[in-house]
Amino acid sequence: MSLEVFVLGTSGMQPLPGRFLTSAMVRRNGELMLFDCGEGTQVSLKMLNLHWKRINRIFISHMHADHVTGLPGLLMLSSQVDRTEPLYIYGPDMLKEYIDANRRILDMYINYEIRFVPVKPGLIIDDEDFTVEAVPLLHTKPCFGYVLTEKDRAGEFSVENAKALGIPCGPMWGQLQRGMSVELDDGRVIEPSQVLGNPRRGVKFAYITDTMYLGYIADHVKDADLLLCEGMFTRDLAQDAYEKKHMTSSQAATIALNAGAKKLGLIHYSPRYTDKELNLLKDEAHEIFENTVLCRDRYSFEINNPD
Repeated sequence: MSLEVFVLGTSGMQPLPGRFLTSAMVRRNGELMLFDCGEGTQVSLKMLNLHWKRINRIFISHMHADHVTGLPGLLMLSSQVDRTEPLYIYGPDMLKEYIDANRRILDMYINYEIRFVPVKPGLIIDDEDFTVEAVPLLHTKPCFGYVLTEKDRAGEFSVENAKALGIPCGPMWGQLQRGMSVELDDGRVIEPSQVLGNPRRGVKFAYITDTMYLGYIADHVKDADLLLCEGMFTRDLAQDAYEKKHMTSSQAATIALNAGAKKLGLIHYSPRYTDKELNLLKDEAHEIFENTVLCRDRYSFEINNPD
């Protein structure tokens, strides 16, 4: 299994030419999941030719304008098609009030069901093959990070082993692949472990933004294949970051290092940095965590399961 992650915007506080406000998209099995929806999100979606009709879940970190101002337009856009599935929107309690107020004041035409899910720390989705955890962060408003983890899959089925054991091709093969033991006509009981390889680990994606440095974040994003994390300031502005409850790129790298993450993608940059100066953020993070990527708008990542 693999995930595709698209960085739609990387700017914090205000959009800049070529740098839209923070948001990211995950594509998994054809389903699109949006994380935050800053101004300019629709533009990046169009430029990447992502089929916004397939967005079934939206996760909002907190109620600051640079993370939600793109949401009303996206909700109206979704009414341009005959949508039959509900749209799930996850976020802090005030998010529902924001959506309802926009629908009322803007007289928004919505022809599909919106299901708002208020977020509390812990698992907010426990699906058949993946989970999403909300991680409590510390910002000037209630804020959450999100960690998407695929559940482990059964090991690869060995046709050779199955034939050697005399298991007839058919329903029994399917039962074994689903983790069920089977009994052959001669009375032998075959366990799944006799025909399946080692379990295949699912991939893990973490989205952390708008928070001061918290050591426990590393525990929640442990072994992430990709950690998208804010790196708003260089280390000389660490005091500013602390007072504004944000992080430096070095602190983001420290989280990635302590978590044993595979890759760190920096996002949510202060508008004080020009495009050229953003390399300072990357260089400082790179000193601590080597596999650091300075994300730009519309960067994409493919996270493949190595197993």
